[in-house]
Amino acid sequence: MAMAMAMRVESVEEAKQAAILPAAQEQRRVFPAGMLKLFLGLMLLGVVVGLSAFGLFLARHAGEVAAAAPALFRPCLGAAAAEPELEEGLERWTRPPARAQHAMTDEELLWLASYAPRMRGRSGYPFRRVPKVAFMFLTHGPLPLAPLWERFFRGNEGRYSIYVHTMPLYRANFTADSVFYRRQIPSKAVQWGQMTMCDAERRLLANALLDISNEWFVLVSESCIPLFDFNTTYEYFQNSSHSFVMSIDDPGRDGRGRYNLNMAPEVELEQWRKGWQWFEADRDLAVAIVEDTVYYPKFKQFCRPGCYADEHYIQTMLKIEAPHKLANRTATWVDWSRGGPNSAHPATFGRGDITEEFLKGVREGETCLYNGQNTTLCYLFARKFAPSALQPLLELAPTVLGFG
Repeated sequence: MAMAMAMRVESVEEAKQAAILPAAQEQRRVFPAGMLKLFLGLMLLGVVVGLSAFGLFLARHAGEVAAAAPALFRPCLGAAAAEPELEEGLERWTRPPARAQHAMTDEELLWLASYAPRMRGRSGYPFRRVPKVAFMFLTHGPLPLAPLWERFFRGNEGRYSIYVHTMPLYRANFTADSVFYRRQIPSKAVQWGQMTMCDAERRLLANALLDISNEWFVLVSESCIPLFDFNTTYEYFQNSSHSFVMSIDDPGRDGRGRYNLNMAPEVELEQWRKGWQWFEADRDLAVAIVEDTVYYPKFKQFCRPGCYADEHYIQTMLKIEAPHKLANRTATWVDWSRGGPNSAHPATFGRGDITEEFLKGVREGETCLYNGQNTTLCYLFARKFAPSALQPLLELAPTVLGFG
């Protein structure tokens, strides 16, 4: 009987659940439907208002939207359809550096310059190229004769480059219209007669080699002047089959007397050479100088004070490596007679020395070999000239020197 009562109670509960479930399900169906109608109504109202506002915007800004349309509305075709980047051609690699300043170390600079092309002339290059002459000014600081050089370079843009090596703390103040504007290269301290002088020369050469069009490299100082017009100077170099580096065998105290036995075996006594510091070298020899790792360490270690590395390093190294390319003379005139045979410095010329006769004597006073032929055109530059010589030089330049 208890079992029968339990079955009746369970049946009653089931009946209650059966009655409640349809009502709850009906409530769930009715409640969302009302909310859905309200939500759809609000959405429709929002769309109508949005379209009306957009229509007003288009009416007022139709021109602006049309102009911006190409940028605003682009087909989404994936990464493969993106605009390709333009590939740079040969011009990127042959364009000279925009300025002389850079952040490279000497080691990095010499390494980069050692890979520079060695070709000469207008042919042999797959692009239009005008050979240039690089003028490398090695100076303590100011260039007092700059106005004369400005006249020399005037009208010859594209056929020369300028590089200035000063003491590190010096800052030139040339104006933007000057040929020397921003032509200072990163420099280090230089001491007269020591290997740091050769370091400066190699630094100048390396910077100049970064311009693929530089074909001749002329080392000058703040006391140097040009003796002829630019075109004469330019053609003299372009037509020369030799570089103008003095390299002689001096058996005396100031020649072989400076040789150190520790230089061997790279440099033997009979290979030791001497010459003036100021040189004019072609591109092939310029690369040879900056890439040298054989002779430079020997000179750096054993050519100590009293040896005067700037008179021996390049002169000896090139005599060993490329003797057939040397004219064994420099194209820079200098006068050692005033100080005597043992003088450490050549004569300096000031205002009172500058006359037409003096300049003509420097320009035509000697005979030398040029491409195997005798000529009186031996010197293209001269030194040493004091700042006081500038004014008379400017006055005589048009009639005697051929420029200005």
